[in-house]
Amino acid sequence: METGKTFYITTPIYYPSDNLHIGHAYTTVAADAMARYKRLTGYDVRFLTGSDEHGQKIERAAREKGQTPKEYVDRIVAGFQHLWRSLNISNDDFIRTTEDRHKRVVQQIFQQLYDQGDIYKAGYEGWYCTPCETFWTEGRLAEGNCPDCGRPVELVREESYFFKMSKYAHRLLKHIEDNPDFIQPVSRRNEMVSFIKSGLEDLCVSRTTFDWGIPVPFDKKHVIYVWVDALTNYISALGFGRDNDSLYLRYWPADIHLMAKDIVRFHTVIWPIILMAAGLPLPRQVVGHGFLLLEGGKMSKSKGNVIDPLVLIDKYGVDAVRYYLLREMPPGIDVYYSEEALVHRVNQDLANDLGNLFNRSCAMANKYFQGELQAPGAPEGPDEELLELAAETPPMVEELMERRDPASALAAILRLVGRANKYLEETAPWTLAKDPEKKDRLYTVLYNVAEVLRLATVMITPFTPGLPPRAWPLLGLEDRPDLHTWASLKWGGIPAGTVLKKGEPLFPRIDTASLGDE
Repeated sequence: METGKTFYITTPIYYPSDNLHIGHAYTTVAADAMARYKRLTGYDVRFLTGSDEHGQKIERAAREKGQTPKEYVDRIVAGFQHLWRSLNISNDDFIRTTEDRHKRVVQQIFQQLYDQGDIYKAGYEGWYCTPCETFWTEGRLAEGNCPDCGRPVELVREESYFFKMSKYAHRLLKHIEDNPDFIQPVSRRNEMVSFIKSGLEDLCVSRTTFDWGIPVPFDKKHVIYVWVDALTNYISALGFGRDNDSLYLRYWPADIHLMAKDIVRFHTVIWPIILMAAGLPLPRQVVGHGFLLLEGGKMSKSKGNVIDPLVLIDKYGVDAVRYYLLREMPPGIDVYYSEEALVHRVNQDLANDLGNLFNRSCAMANKYFQGELQAPGAPEGPDEELLELAAETPPMVEELMERRDPASALAAILRLVGRANKYLEETAPWTLAKDPEKKDRLYTVLYNVAEVLRLATVMITPFTPGLPPRAWPLLGLEDRPDLHTWASLKWGGIPAGTVLKKGEPLFPRIDTASLGDE
């Protein structure tokens, strides 16, 4: 474990065109699990999320509803914040691009890039996709439509300011080559290298056909376009450019920008080049995870084929939803969502394995010796294998989390839980309890299982933070915060005399009948 180190992790800032879906929830829950893990291992963590609130799409949607753009986004952003509270997200800040603290920084950077000759004015003609807020050259269109979302584009002609992206292409390629972990996974890195090598065009960074945005400081008929505006949130939220920039000095550069793979290009090409041009450090790593797909393909707010995470939380509980999302999504891979898969995963891992181990252990301890644990005897028989796995699991979880693989980290924790369930079958405490001469062995067996439960509860805390407050009282450890820490993940932490308690099942088995699985 390292101490005294900082860790800054961000999600993308989400676009308030509509309520968020379970794909967005995955990104934020994954970032939250990493932030919580890092705090638990002694890091000084900063965790940022927020909302990207400007642009033509918002302006049009607000007009259709008879609202001002600010009224329109305020309602939807309140929904974002409600969702993150419902998902037990531990973000330290929530940045909105309509805030003054953000606008000042965006204008400052735009002015600097203009003053040093990296931004220039020119006429522009190009194909524009409003839903994606992206310009395309004719050659990049897919059968005349947007290559990202497949919807129609419109020809736009206007005077704009442009950013000299091409000037920095070689320098960016060298940075990627010198820092192989900068873009992860490797498949994303390879895509980005190919994209840069195919030739970078200068980037349109202002618009005149709508007003809902941050004005160009020296030319008020232009508003600053989405890329310079939205991407700058990662430093504006830290107070960059303000009198008090202590957060920026402490936490920048970001350790991880986490996002879905479809916006990796903006974060690994446009954002680093803006930072290079401004003379600022680049983020250490950009991670693009896969999509959570439905049978009909990628979820999309505009297509309406989305799953509302709030509905699932109401139905199954927040820890069940978080566990499913984190356990099912391997790094960089697309995964198909289904409610059946969620129920199966929760029943199998949380109800049958972890919840059942708690129920059995606490019930037997209370039945055989009023729940009071005694010091264990010397390991024998299957004890050795259980203790060995208990020693191996924490460093394995650490390694997997450092590789941004919460799915495998959870699998490792549940492997230990599964081994403890098997250990109960091997040692058969219900048989030991019948022989007074085996009393010491009975104490040892149930101590060992209780200690596995303690270790598992500590390790699963970043993933299902609602579980430990319910689990510690069952283990008689609610008043022992020293045994809830990552540093306490050494065998033998539970003191003799600790009393296990019976309680309600932590994860009642979900009835599958409502899913048609009779």
